[in-house]
Amino acid sequence: MKQMYVYIVLCRDESYYVGVTNDIQHRIEQHNQGLVEGYTSTRLPVVLLYHESYQSPEQAIAREKQLKGWSRKKKEALITGELDVLRELSNCHDGRSFRR
Repeated sequence: MKQMYVYIVLCRDESYYVGVTNDIQHRIEQHNQGLVEGYTSTRLPVVLLYHESYQSPEQAIAREKQLKGWSRKKKEALITGELDVLRELSNCHDGRSFRR
């Protein structure tokens, strides 16, 4: 089974895009060549900021969906490796822990 990647890119308009692919370098090239229709096509160029690897497509797709639901601050904490900030942002306001 081919390795899968979940990635976060920074778009020209300073927004983030989360995607999944089996060839990360090729996918970033496709984005920047305007070959990927949708969100990034009008926000080029994009810059790869973060990626994770997975052994199965199902795991990668589940993680992609999870990250897409995260706030900008949470994505930034993940990108910069600020795990303490990420944990704090994952806590509910009523004190319960919320894990995404």
